[in-house]
Amino acid sequence: MSDLLEKPDPPGEFECCESGCSSCVWDFYFDKLDEWNQQQSLLKEQAEQEASSDE
Repeated sequence: MSDLLEKPDPPGEFECCESGCSSCVWDFYFDKLDEWNQQQSLLKEQAEQEASSDE
């Protein structure tokens, strides 16, 4: 597996200008959060498979 991703922090209180930018900091955050969640799901699935094969 590739390197473990760190869970992204949400943007700070004043990082978003709230003008509806096409590349909003929130868009970037949610993209990174989706990547992190996918990796966590995969790791959990792999751990469960390893645990069941050890029985």
